[in-house]
Amino acid sequence: MFPNYDVIVVGAGHAGCEAAASAANMGSKVLLVTMNMNTIAQMSCNPAMGGIAKGQIVREIDALGGYSGIVSDISMVQYRMLNRSKGPAMWSPRTQNDRMMFAGKWREILEHTDNLDFWQEMVSGLLVKDGRVAGIRTALGLEIKSKTVVLTNGTFLNGLIHIGSKNFGGGRAGERSATGITEQLLDLGFEAGRMKTGTPPRVDGRTIDYSKTEIQIGDDHIEGFSYLDTKKPKTQLPCHITHTNTKVHDVLKTGFDESPMFNGRIKGRGPRYCPSIEDKIERFADRDRHQLFIEPEGWNTVEIYVNGFSSSLAEDVQYKALRLVPGFENVKMFRPGYAIEYDFFPPTQLYNTLETKQVKGLFFAGQINGTTGYEEAACQGLMAGINAHNLTQEEDPFVLNRNEAYIGVLIDDLINKGTKEPYRMFTSRAEFRLLLRQDNADIRLTPKGYKLGLASQERMDQTQDKIKNIATIVDYVKTLSVKPKELNEYLISKGSAELKQKVKLDKVLLRSFISLHELKDHIPDLQEFLSAYKATTSETAEVDIKYEGYIQKDLELVDRMKKLEKVKLKPSFNYFDIKALSSEATEKLQNIQPRTLGQASRISGVSPADLSVLMVYLNK
Repeated sequence: MFPNYDVIVVGAGHAGCEAAASAANMGSKVLLVTMNMNTIAQMSCNPAMGGIAKGQIVREIDALGGYSGIVSDISMVQYRMLNRSKGPAMWSPRTQNDRMMFAGKWREILEHTDNLDFWQEMVSGLLVKDGRVAGIRTALGLEIKSKTVVLTNGTFLNGLIHIGSKNFGGGRAGERSATGITEQLLDLGFEAGRMKTGTPPRVDGRTIDYSKTEIQIGDDHIEGFSYLDTKKPKTQLPCHITHTNTKVHDVLKTGFDESPMFNGRIKGRGPRYCPSIEDKIERFADRDRHQLFIEPEGWNTVEIYVNGFSSSLAEDVQYKALRLVPGFENVKMFRPGYAIEYDFFPPTQLYNTLETKQVKGLFFAGQINGTTGYEEAACQGLMAGINAHNLTQEEDPFVLNRNEAYIGVLIDDLINKGTKEPYRMFTSRAEFRLLLRQDNADIRLTPKGYKLGLASQERMDQTQDKIKNIATIVDYVKTLSVKPKELNEYLISKGSAELKQKVKLDKVLLRSFISLHELKDHIPDLQEFLSAYKATTSETAEVDIKYEGYIQKDLELVDRMKKLEKVKLKPSFNYFDIKALSSEATEKLQNIQPRTLGQASRISGVSPADLSVLMVYLNK
């Protein structure tokens, strides 16, 4: 009934979709298995993509040849570039999306992908032979053979949904949980844990009084995520902001006694940076209000996502509290919020390819690794799909370093530090934020994606043109002389010192609050020159000029780090033989088995003194 596959992907969420697409596009024969074909690429929580650091990840996925950016652009209802008031390393694109359109477009893309088959059924176990994965076993008892398997089970592994005092099995509202895989993996020597996430209630937008809320509109200019020329909406839907108050909090507190979070029924650790409303009230007792974002679910629906009101309290408590929120006095609830517990596997059990150490050819991606977020899942799926394909073809692993991509930061953090709570990406997690900007992901990664066979010739040509154009703009700005009379009036208006003599334009651009976009309005030659280039290209050139010194320092630090990465460590080395190591370092090194001295340096509990001991030992 089934051929032998190169790659089987279990689960069709964000990780599974990117994994299946990447492996198939690279030439592997792929089977995507999901319990429900109608929920492929479902946005289980908020209908949005991107955000702080997450937007950079979506850009990186796109640059490599993944689809998350394209699908997000096509399905967006609103676009915003966050953190424009801060430095360019912090700028992060974000979209509100049409939930149904997002899922529909993903399914359409996958169904038109060569080498990709589908099967709808629960996977109950793996076929493992001599320490290597050989396929999957389904609930119907079918055995499907493959060279590699990518598990992207999301919240479905022994998923348990909580609403007040009630709980029931499920991987998502209205869908059953998956059983059997965790138990088998434990038998195979894996370590597992439990985590928790949650979602807010959905409400009827027709019953909201928007006059009592603050409107939040999108940017005038829509850049989108994809570096390709994707179709973008001509109009945008507004979001709105409101707040809780002490009356809301008082009603919510009446449900705390039956809250699964407070009475111990939930064992898993929840996301630190996306807490439930009851958790926020408990942790921030001094605050009398919390912000709520009113987010539309799509173009053709009245359903509203109440961002910031995630809850596992009883449905009647949620309803009573919601009706005390300004603008929500007459609100009708479509469905209550809930918490969900699920199994995950500490990611220190993985190599940097996302292949498991215990079973050859088995890869984990997404929430099974302890992460939270569509973007974090999608990039893991992409990397797992690439490496699953490479393994079947006996090609070198594909790994991104911390200085090359946020994707590299994420995976490096997971495999070296592990996580005891749902891991979310932030710009603060990266040492080289200025190198890993949202505007240059194509320059950083498209050549790599092209070499893999994922990024198209069109992408590569476009990227090469961009690199050339940036260099041309930088050279022009550094050679163009400007006179005091051209700019002094503008400089005074910006609170900047007047020019006393003719200077090169780049010297002016180095000043605070001075932008190339504004300068061209005062320098006709510059305006004429820049009119031949995209605004985004000019913006990247400006950043390269303004931050040239800082960028150079980062590159020098990268070079120093590369020296540590060149020092290889033997796999399966017995660190207990090195008596001078601290006990914590010995335990961590033995468990993780780093491939390089650089990787060893990033393991929690390995001190500089331990590294010195290792270096002395290696030089013997």
